[in-house]
Amino acid sequence: MKEIVVGKDRVAVGDLIGKGGEGNVFSLPGLSGQAAKVYDVALRAKREEKVRAMVREGLASQTNLIAFPRDIITDIRGNFLGFVMRLVSGYRPVHELYGPKSRLVHFQKSDYRFVIRAALNLARAVGSVHQTGCVIGDLNHSGVLVSPDATVALIDADSFQFRRDGITYPCVVGVPDFTPPELHGVNLESVERIAAHDHFGLAIAVFQLLFMGRHPYAGRYSGPDISIGESIAQNRFAFSVKRRLDTRTNPPPGALTLDLFPETVSGAFERAFGLMPAMRPSALDWVDALHKLEGALSRCARVKTHYYPSRAKDCVWCALAAKNNFDMFPDWSAVDIGIQTDRLGTEEAIREILAFRFPATLDFLPRPATAPPRKGSSTVRKAKRDEWARFLGGLLLMAGAVVVFFLAAPLWFVWLGLGIWGSTLVFDNKGHERRFLKAYEDADEQVQRGLDGFMRRVGLIEVVKVRSDLDATIAAYGSIDAKLAQELTKLRATREARQLAAYLDRFSIRQAKIAGIGPAKTATLVSFGVETAADVTRSMLLRIPGFGSATAGKLMDWRRRYETEFRYDPNPNAQDIAAEKALRAKFASDKAKLEATIRSGLQTLRAAKPLVDTMPARARGDVGLLRALDERSKVEQDLKLLGVPIPRSKVALKMGPLSQGNTPASAQEAVGAVTPSAGIGTGAQQVPTCSRCGGAMVVRSGKYGRFWGCLSYPRCRGTRQI
Repeated sequence: MKEIVVGKDRVAVGDLIGKGGEGNVFSLPGLSGQAAKVYDVALRAKREEKVRAMVREGLASQTNLIAFPRDIITDIRGNFLGFVMRLVSGYRPVHELYGPKSRLVHFQKSDYRFVIRAALNLARAVGSVHQTGCVIGDLNHSGVLVSPDATVALIDADSFQFRRDGITYPCVVGVPDFTPPELHGVNLESVERIAAHDHFGLAIAVFQLLFMGRHPYAGRYSGPDISIGESIAQNRFAFSVKRRLDTRTNPPPGALTLDLFPETVSGAFERAFGLMPAMRPSALDWVDALHKLEGALSRCARVKTHYYPSRAKDCVWCALAAKNNFDMFPDWSAVDIGIQTDRLGTEEAIREILAFRFPATLDFLPRPATAPPRKGSSTVRKAKRDEWARFLGGLLLMAGAVVVFFLAAPLWFVWLGLGIWGSTLVFDNKGHERRFLKAYEDADEQVQRGLDGFMRRVGLIEVVKVRSDLDATIAAYGSIDAKLAQELTKLRATREARQLAAYLDRFSIRQAKIAGIGPAKTATLVSFGVETAADVTRSMLLRIPGFGSATAGKLMDWRRRYETEFRYDPNPNAQDIAAEKALRAKFASDKAKLEATIRSGLQTLRAAKPLVDTMPARARGDVGLLRALDERSKVEQDLKLLGVPIPRSKVALKMGPLSQGNTPASAQEAVGAVTPSAGIGTGAQQVPTCSRCGGAMVVRSGKYGRFWGCLSYPRCRGTRQI
């Protein structure tokens, strides 16, 4: 076909730009911004009256969001061929926006705000259709196009239900996975569509946009496997929170959930997929709900392109990426922009941080304000009297056992019982020991609480946490280059697998022509994460409701056809360069963030140093801490009088998870450092107790270097190696 007639003018026909089930769409070089839809011969007579009525009504002039018929086209003999409509150029099908993999190709720079804006514009477009008096009827993803600026256009407008001069021109088609429950099983050619039917299809499209391609009725039903169409007909909204017991259906694994969204959105979906068609939100209702969602987004602190509903506790996209190793909205700017790091400056900062010392625990634990009584407490004096009484009583019983043995030896059970009883009283002193050891444990815990309270009161807890967190950050910084090398090695070792996956990702499941896999099954596949041939695996397919061995076999055959066409290229290519560049950029970004954290932490420590230096002196005047130390000192004196070894004190500065050992090797390796000098605190050794007397120890210097020496020297000469 070279020429057509538009009105009275002959117009040259350009290239074929689209092909559908009813006909073909051609460009019109002589009519800028317009295209021609030419029906298949068998359909021309059926479509002519309706299209002419739409042109006479002037629908195309009422809105620029819908490709309504603008003019009639005929051949040179005057025979009806089709119509002229707005040329929708530069737009992509909406499923390429909400499909995670296709979005990275066709809408690479879009984030979740863009997706919400497209959903909002879709609602506006549907509302504009209703303002013309039309009903879409067959609203589905194939009739919705999205531009690079999130503008939405509706095509296939000639199928809309339309009324003129008392005549209704119906919409006679429908896609099962967009058809509302009340129309399932009904002959669509005999049904007059209403706005509520469109409201259902609109809610499906909005849901698929917000939930990244998931269909609201594709889930795991607790009964026998059912199709999406059957699930819709039975009102089994898979994501429903309010009707979960009734639907007996759960969302697919890895999907967002309804409770992550504000009530204006979650409530709208509950009404849209509820039991009352009249309660479905209108296009205007969705415009309002989506406007509110736009204003209720949070930005991820880790990935700047991640925007998520504020109702979620944390970034949902980071959580999903951690589970399936696929980022829905990657930060491409990290790949495009060279990120500068400061190795030398960071190493200097690390040295200063590792040199930062908190005072030893003993510096915070001054000597008790009062010396304990030399004779011990009244409790220990009573315990010693009781001990003597038990000892003498035990001796008398043992003597009685000897007397009975000589006078009445056959009565063995009497003298044996007296002997055992007496020996128990003489030799078993553990009861007193346990009681006083428990008293020491309680007193030691009270000292720890006093120390913790003091640290909170003076603001030292926050400084300690910063120091503890810095150890983990320094360790991560010290290992990041080695991790990058490991990832690069892994990247180069998986070239063939990545090439195959990239090749298979070119073949969308939506474009596949597979017997028995229609639109509803395709929607189910996409809802369960099967978007391209690369996603097709037998184990994955057999986990999807309604997909048995036979259907899985057809899909596997479809994938294998493309696998046999794949040819591995061993030479480095653009894909390899891009992958390595992205990996290096990611690690550079992570490294820059770690450096910033280290520098910021160092500034905090510098500002806190005057406070830290005065802490021991302030602790020596803390009444609560001194009172706790007095009580523990009394119990220690009691234990000494009883001859019971004093247990090791568990009191320590709460320095976080790294307080019980040395600075991690990776943190030291970051600057080639050695273990710092001893002293209680993050990055230092824990203060030991003396093996001789159980008392505390301090660092001392001698002929052969530094060592731990007992605090009670010269009375006690216990030592330990550092």
